[in-house]
Amino acid sequence: MSSRTKKDTNWTRRTKQLKGLGLVCLYILSFVTPVRGYFLKGCRISGGDAKCDKKNLDAVPQDIPPTVESIDLHKNKIPGIRTDDFRGEFPRLTNLNLGNNFIHYIDTGAFSGLIALKTLNLNHNRICNLSENVFLHLNGLAELRITYNCIKKVELNAFKPMTNLKILDLSHNKLNISNVAMMLRHLPNLQKLYLSANALNTFQSWEVTDALVDLQVLDISKNPIKVFNITSDVFPTLTTLSVGSTTVRHNMTWNVSNKTFLNCVKSLDISMISMSLSGIESLMETVNSSLTYLSMDAMKQNLGKLINISCSIPTMTKLVIQKNKLHNIHSDLFTLCTSLTELDLSNNLITTISDDAFRSLPNLLILNLSNNNLSLVPAATRNQSNLRTLDLSHCKISALECSNFANNTKLTQLSLYNNKIQTLKNCVFKNLRKLQVLKLQSNQITTLNSAFIASLPNLTTLHLEENKITTIKSKEFKGLGSLSKLSLQNNQIKTLNKESFFGLMNLKQLQLENNALNAKEVQKGVFSPMINLKTLDLSSNFIKFGKKQSLRVPPFSNLSRLEELSIFNQGGRGHTILPINFLQGLSNLLSFNIRNTLLNDLDKDTFTWTPQLQILDIRSNPLNSLFPDFFIQLRNLTKLYLSNSHFYSLDFLIDINLTKLNYLQAKSNQYSVIRPEVIGSLPALHYADLRDNVFTCDCDNKAFMEWAENSKQTQVYEAHNFQCNYPPSFKGKKLLDFDFRLCLLDVGFIAFVTTTSVTLLLMLVSLTYHFMRWQLVYAYYIFLAWLTDKKHKKKRAPYQYDAFVSYNTHDELWVVQELLPKLEGEQGWKLCLHHRNFEPGKPIIDNITDAIYQSRKTLCVISHKYLESEWCLREFQVASFRLFDEKKDVLILVFLEEIQRSKLSPYYRMRKLLKRQTYLSWPKAAEQTELFWEKLRQALQSGDQSDEGVLLHTTLNAP
Repeated sequence: MSSRTKKDTNWTRRTKQLKGLGLVCLYILSFVTPVRGYFLKGCRISGGDAKCDKKNLDAVPQDIPPTVESIDLHKNKIPGIRTDDFRGEFPRLTNLNLGNNFIHYIDTGAFSGLIALKTLNLNHNRICNLSENVFLHLNGLAELRITYNCIKKVELNAFKPMTNLKILDLSHNKLNISNVAMMLRHLPNLQKLYLSANALNTFQSWEVTDALVDLQVLDISKNPIKVFNITSDVFPTLTTLSVGSTTVRHNMTWNVSNKTFLNCVKSLDISMISMSLSGIESLMETVNSSLTYLSMDAMKQNLGKLINISCSIPTMTKLVIQKNKLHNIHSDLFTLCTSLTELDLSNNLITTISDDAFRSLPNLLILNLSNNNLSLVPAATRNQSNLRTLDLSHCKISALECSNFANNTKLTQLSLYNNKIQTLKNCVFKNLRKLQVLKLQSNQITTLNSAFIASLPNLTTLHLEENKITTIKSKEFKGLGSLSKLSLQNNQIKTLNKESFFGLMNLKQLQLENNALNAKEVQKGVFSPMINLKTLDLSSNFIKFGKKQSLRVPPFSNLSRLEELSIFNQGGRGHTILPINFLQGLSNLLSFNIRNTLLNDLDKDTFTWTPQLQILDIRSNPLNSLFPDFFIQLRNLTKLYLSNSHFYSLDFLIDINLTKLNYLQAKSNQYSVIRPEVIGSLPALHYADLRDNVFTCDCDNKAFMEWAENSKQTQVYEAHNFQCNYPPSFKGKKLLDFDFRLCLLDVGFIAFVTTTSVTLLLMLVSLTYHFMRWQLVYAYYIFLAWLTDKKHKKKRAPYQYDAFVSYNTHDELWVVQELLPKLEGEQGWKLCLHHRNFEPGKPIIDNITDAIYQSRKTLCVISHKYLESEWCLREFQVASFRLFDEKKDVLILVFLEEIQRSKLSPYYRMRKLLKRQTYLSWPKAAEQTELFWEKLRQALQSGDQSDEGVLLHTTLNAP
């Protein structure tokens, strides 16, 4: 019987016993309601946040703990909010996200229990009507967003409870001005109102209450507004106004009766507005005393005249002109814009710029020319000596010249990413001594050509990722003494040397992931100069080691301040073996990530060098198990990732004192049972992810599931979905469906019954052994022989031997010197002897039975030692069963010694044979040996007669 079949049978018997003994307990417990802890069916608790997003939920979960401060339910399939969805008290809940669902109804008072709520998100749903008291008791709500719905009807008092609302976003709905006016009457403290893309066809100040004294931001863009009419000071504090439109073909009428009504507006967006030039000029006159920011995207009017109108406002400093299909920038386009400090010309089609196009902008600090068709750095930018930020990203620049930035000596940020730059010259950045941020990523750069050796002393951030760099030569970054962040990921770097990062003493973050580095390169001491490094990412390279022995030069021995090290996803063939001193020198390391590297072993001394480690990620490695000693140096560990690592148990976590561990991810392994000792060894655990394992549905998991259901400290993520893998009758079912109440038995009673039964059994066995020892031994061998005979009696294979010789090793000398020479040498018989014919490696009982049934006869050489041998008696029993079953002359007894019949009493079958038949005895006198051999020859020569009368042969003497 296989071990699995035995286990299944035992489990079935155990279940029946449990059912019988646990009926009373079940009856009592059926009236008890368990106290729930963090047992959630659709959410994950992280700190004070309940993350229930992207779970395909069709209702608000009812098991969210009341202590959470935030609930995220976006991207589910919830059709509506019912009165009892938040019936529990959430005294700390301040943020509720219900965006991206199918919500089309909200019951009256559905949020009434959320008295502490500050932010409510209902974006991207199907709400068309806001009924009376839908926001009942949300008087503390500060932010409400219901964008991208279909709201066209709002009941009179829908917004009345939200007297403290400060931000309201109803963009992309179907509201008209009457609905808006009704809402605003109840929102005296509103500061930001977004009504973009609705159905507002007019905006009349008399329809809006004068209570909006705190409104600062108003967005009514993308509405079919025909008339904008303000005849009273309804927006005394308004600073930001957006009125552009994309849906109206006729002109908007702008009427602001008093220029002081909008005298606080600093930011104005009139993008895509449908208005004549004179109308826009009139509009500008109403804000010309305070305007500092103007956006004019995708305008249909004459752009040059619009710029002249806008630049006539003396206070304006920032001008945004995007998506206007500009091809050329002429020298007179910005003649009147002398006060501009920021100019955004991105997302146009600019191909050429006049050399003196920006000459009239002496105060320009920020210039954005990104997303255009420029093939070279425009010469016009060289004349801007005060420029601080220049953005030339997403263009088509293929080369940089030494003169490109020669006059931009005050530049602090330069963006050249996403172009077609292939080479760098060592003089291109020589005058940018104040530059702090340089972005060169996503180009086609192959070599650095000493561009950073001496020219950028104040640079703190350098982006070179997503290029084609293969080698970092010596002292390439020598001049970047202030550099704090260097990004080199997604290149083709495969060669480094000891001085590749020379001079980067203040570097804190280095990203080298997704390159072609191997173990040999990182052992050259290449990281030694960066003594202040805190984050190092070497993931997705080819760094693999073949030996566990210590390295001669540990790669990070000088990085004592490093806090985060990532070397996951290493390519190449074969498994990874981490050298024992790989982490030597990292005394302040806090996070180590080595997931998915085909790591199959970790030495217990690996983390001797990292006593401060808090986060360890070793998931997706074929580790199978870890020794408890492995964690001796990890007393400060707070997060541990063990998923998909072929672990069959978590018992290695027992008694290792990880008292600070609060996060454990150990899903997709082979656990069948989680022992209570594992749970007890992690006293600070708050979150455990144990999904996708092979749990056994029996009482061994009772303590684990009770903890998962009732713990008020730890959330076992999606424990309700754990599936059974064993026993077969439960496979595929939920572990939670197993009735663990059957395991509640009286342990004392079971112990008493077990102890009593064992004592009585031991007494019975002792008495039986004392009085019937030989009878039992004989019966045992009789039974074995009977089983053997049943197995072989139907076999009719041809005989391989004339006789099988059964003898004791003490008689082997007689067999070898007397029996074999006579029978095989002189008479020519073929004999089977255990010391030469038994098959090596085969069970001995199988060798015996095969030898007896493959021989015509069995010759038993009887002596005192023979009768004392267990295996000799087994051979005799098998042969005698063959004798009496086949009724043939197949057994020959030869006595070497004189044995009294009284000594044969324990051997019942042999004694019985001797009473009925004669036998052969080795003669004492040497002269009778010839007669002995003749009688033995006749016995071997006799056929397989079925007459019992010739089973044995006479001899000269009988004992």
